[in-house]
Amino acid sequence: MDFFKNLTVLSLEQATVAPYLTYRLAQDGMNIVRLEHPVYGDPNRFIGENILGEDRMNSYFLCINSGKKALSLNLAVPEGQEIFKKLVLELEVDIFVTNQLPKNYNKLGIAYELMKEIKPDIIWLGLTGFGPDSNEGAYDPILQARSGLMELTGEAGNDPQVLGIPLPDMGTSEHGYGLLMKALFKRAVNGEGTRIDLSMFESAVSWLTVPIALSKSFGANISRRGNTHEFFCPVSVYKTGNGFVYLAVGNDRQWAAMVAQPMFSCLARDEYKKNKGRIGDVTNLNKAINDITEQYTSEELIDLFTSITVPISKIKNVNEVVEDPLVAKKILTATDPVTNTKVTLAPPPNMTPYLKECDRKLSFPPRFGEQNQEIYGNLLGYDGATLAEFKEKGII
Repeated sequence: MDFFKNLTVLSLEQATVAPYLTYRLAQDGMNIVRLEHPVYGDPNRFIGENILGEDRMNSYFLCINSGKKALSLNLAVPEGQEIFKKLVLELEVDIFVTNQLPKNYNKLGIAYELMKEIKPDIIWLGLTGFGPDSNEGAYDPILQARSGLMELTGEAGNDPQVLGIPLPDMGTSEHGYGLLMKALFKRAVNGEGTRIDLSMFESAVSWLTVPIALSKSFGANISRRGNTHEFFCPVSVYKTGNGFVYLAVGNDRQWAAMVAQPMFSCLARDEYKKNKGRIGDVTNLNKAINDITEQYTSEELIDLFTSITVPISKIKNVNEVVEDPLVAKKILTATDPVTNTKVTLAPPPNMTPYLKECDRKLSFPPRFGEQNQEIYGNLLGYDGATLAEFKEKGII
């Protein structure tokens, strides 16, 4: 898997969708170089608490930018575009990622056609809100609203809700990850580069597998339903003596095992033997189950249902999730060499060989333009006076 260590990703990125994608690539060991405007930078650098006591390194930025290098560069000026071309060549860039608006591609010199002239086998990924023909701005909640995700989230009869995580952002990143792997395979086979255009809107809509199929094919009315499941029962949140659990009975066999327990024996009725009967009386059945579960602790219920192989879980807060034995052994960290501040990071979806090799420790998120000297000076060969002039002119 050293193959990934030999790959370089250059990313003109900001906010979440592109940074999360390159963060995932960093977890494979790829060399990630993020580009930012020398004045404005990534807006997310200013969001959250200023825990380091310095500019542009606020807490929100630290979540998905470990394992990267950072350069500042003004691509709107000819000198910046010349530097950019040298970067592509000298860094031997394999993948270029951007979440700029399409109208800026040519203006900034980052269009696929322009970059292909510099490096014919480059893999180019443009992340947009609504496709390469649209310059409409896109924030995650807007995409949740337009894609139908909000219509499906919340309690029945109440207001639609945003998801607890930004799925249009992060889901698009994951789709981009898969498309890049396909493009790398294609290049390995035939040596060709690829242009990939990925719409966050289309990515978000693609998650609506059951709602779209049932609505348009069979006239179903699919909307938010709260904690219950539209087709299976009992599947919901139930109050316990000391909190809440989520119980999911997925078939009639599991239901039979449940009502075979003394505490639930009163629910062993003929009309509930089949899922159709249970879902047909979902409100009353859920109330009856809740009347029973609130007499027991979450721990007692978890022990019981686990013993009969019926899925159940305590509804955990974030700190409890991190302490879960399955999570704790895969948590990532990054420590600032300047302040010794340690950041605990979410685990990867799968533990990569690179993360095992580095003992799950990634480099700290880069400061604004942190690698300017290393890359512009040491790699591209610009001397100190030239770099100072570039900075004075706002080029870097």
